[in-house]
This record gives sequence, C-alpha cells and structure tokens, in this order.
Amino acid sequence: MAKLGFLMCMPSPLPPHQNRPPSNSDNTFCLTRRQSFIFTSSLLSSFLLMRQNPNLSSFPSAIAQELDELDQDETRAVKIFQETSSCVVFIKDLELTKTTKSTSEVGLAEEENAKVEGTGSGFVWDKFGHIVTNYHVVSKLATDRSGLQRCKVSLVDSAGNNFTREGILIGFDPDYDLAVLKVDAVGNELNPATIGTSHELQVGQSCFAIGNPYGFENTLTTGVISGLGREIPSPNGRAIRGAIQTDAAINAGNSGGPLIDSYGHVIGVNTATFTRKGSGISSGVNFAIPIDTAVRIVPYLIVYGTPYTDRY
Repeated sequence: MAKLGFLMCMPSPLPPHQNRPPSNSDNTFCLTRRQSFIFTSSLLSSFLLMRQNPNLSSFPSAIAQELDELDQDETRAVKIFQETSSCVVFIKDLELTKTTKSTSEVGLAEEENAKVEGTGSGFVWDKFGHIVTNYHVVSKLATDRSGLQRCKVSLVDSAGNNFTREGILIGFDPDYDLAVLKVDAVGNELNPATIGTSHELQVGQSCFAIGNPYGFENTLTTGVISGLGREIPSPNGRAIRGAIQTDAAINAGNSGGPLIDSYGHVIGVNTATFTRKGSGISSGVNFAIPIDTAVRIVPYLIVYGTPYTDRY
C-alpha cells in the first residue's frame, strides 16, 4: 500500500565530507560500466552482422556515434550540476537545549548546545539573501513559542567556498508548502538560481533534482517529467493543484530543493513523494510545486510575510 508522505525534516546522521580532488584522468580516460557494456554489445552485434554481410563496412562509425550520444548526455548532466549546485543550500533545523544568554543573543555559536532535529534543502532566490524552501522544512521554526528553534543555512559563495549563516524566517504559506528565509549575506557571496517557467513543460522532458537527501549534501538525481497537473495535499490538508510529477529520486532532505530543466532553469520546488507504508523510501512517484506558483507567491512572502489571500 502506498501513501503520499511529505519529506519532513527528519533526524539523520550527517556523513563526513570527502574532499578528494577531481582527477582529470578519471574524467577523461575511464569508460563507465554502461558505456563499456554498450560498446561490447554493439561490437559483438556488428561482428555478427559483418559475418552475414561482408559488404557492411560502416559499423565502426555507428558505434562511435552511439558512444558520442552517451557522452553528450553525461556531459550535459555534469555541466548542469556544476552550473546550478552552488545555488542550492543545506538547511538544518536546530533546537537549543539550553541557553546561557537571552534568546535574542543566542546564535549559531551556541550550536554545541543544540540538537539537529532535521535537515532539508532550499535555493537562493536573489542576491539580497532570500532563500526559498518548503514550509514543512521550517514548520517548527514557524510555530515556535519557546524561542529555542533555530535554522542553520549552509551556502556556497561565488568562489566555491562553503559558509554558514543563520536563517531568519520572514514569510510562509502552508497552503502551498512554501517559505522564505533570509540570511545575512549579499552580493558576490550568493549565487541566485536561474528561475524558469513551468507552464510549457511537457511529459518526457529531462529533469534534475539537487538537494541533501538524508544529509548527503549536493546530491544530484535525474529523471523525466512523468506527469503534469497533479493534485497533492499541503501540510495543512488543503490541495496543491498543478504539481509536477517526476521519477527523479526525491527523499527526506530533498524537500525545498530545486527541480531543474535541461537548460539549468528551476522549474519546480521538490516537496513530496509516494512511499510504501512504513518504509519511508521513495517509490519513484515524486512531486514538485511548479515554479510559476512560487513566482506568484514568494514576492508577497518577502514583502508582507504572508500570502496575498491572508492580508484581507
């Protein structure tokens, strides 16, 4: 039995960072297993065809063309990740276990006195420090009455360096599972996402999801647009209409991260997945809020803190 489960921020051990520098020789001279398998299969098939038809002499170029096409697909995925991953942020939901100062003075320096309650993703909206994510990623911060909830945002600057800031919640809309954080970083420190459109998407288009599933930072998954115009429940139980369905893997910790098209444009905000009851594992039926919806709502959240409908 399957159910729709929101990818809530959930406690998960964070993996150690691996800083192995990329090797040009690894990228240039190593065939992937898939390429090797296809090359071998194609070579065998072509040899058998040659035995049956000695006049057939163009098979080497056919094999080369097939491998070139695979290389182009892989090169495109690598390029998209390199150009867009710096706009994706890692969000940690913290709860202070004790305070030695007034709550207004407690910041990220007190993280040793905090426990990580969950992780999520988001992306840089603009150079003013606004971060877009899901409401359910920061719902504890939004409903906090104790003053002990904090939000830690890890970003990458234009030089490729990691840095961390406290995220201040400035607006949220549970109806569409969207929220906006503000970090104290501007200008060259930030790499805003390139915002695309979602109203012209077609089923079958390639798409890419970047996020932090289970705390593994900067994870890329690939797939296609599996369906359009889906209806999924929001955190408050209301229907979110027009959702994008994709088979790109989305798991706990991906919430709030961007769904990206082949041009590197953000076309959706990853938000939910169908999971088998009790497993917590994505079934390949995943959903994103259309970016057109975010473009309509986020500016109101930045200016007013609430969606347009809540102001009247």
